[in-house]
Amino acid sequence: MRAEPTCPRCGGRLRAPSLWSSDWNCGVHGVVLPRQPPKRPSAEGLAAVLRDARVPVWVPWPLPKGWLVTGFCAVGDDRSGARACTVALSGPGLLGGPADLLIVAEEPGIGLGAFYAGLESTDPGDVCDGSPPHGKLDVRGPTATSGHSVPMWAVPSAPDRAAYVGEAMGDWLWMILWPAEAGVFLLDRPHLLDLREPGMEPDLPYGAFSPRLQD
Repeated sequence: MRAEPTCPRCGGRLRAPSLWSSDWNCGVHGVVLPRQPPKRPSAEGLAAVLRDARVPVWVPWPLPKGWLVTGFCAVGDDRSGARACTVALSGPGLLGGPADLLIVAEEPGIGLGAFYAGLESTDPGDVCDGSPPHGKLDVRGPTATSGHSVPMWAVPSAPDRAAYVGEAMGDWLWMILWPAEAGVFLLDRPHLLDLREPGMEPDLPYGAFSPRLQD
């Protein structure tokens, strides 16, 4: 597992802050927030992400049968807090075989979701373009007493995966699934819970660490 922060837009090495600059710098993308080393799937890993999260930490709840939480990742530092958070999950695909899922919540301009989707851009752009969504999610945030629907649109991605994006609580919400056929996951209209919600302590089942977080 990598032990140093990397660029959220390309996975490259960063130049750390110094006496002359308080910023993290990527040789390709300039000033960025650092993608921190991923956290192992455990209650301790979740607690570390929740402590600094400035965006939702989404998880499908209840989890689909056979699915496990397989890691966490965040973008940001001690000054900024976590401005992007990823929850990794793995389980049986609806069409057979194993499947992996990364759920990313991020502020505009971070670029983590696009990176996991295999895109060159930072943000998905005008994804809806007036067209009907390809799926919907139900989400519940930390201040809501009931959920609301979030339209999700498919975005062009690397051929080995399916990527969907929408907007929830003012942040981008990405779902990236492997293999591409696992995109049918959205047909079940999963319910997402923001784990920052006060008093919410679901008994999450944990599995082996997901290598998708190290891409």
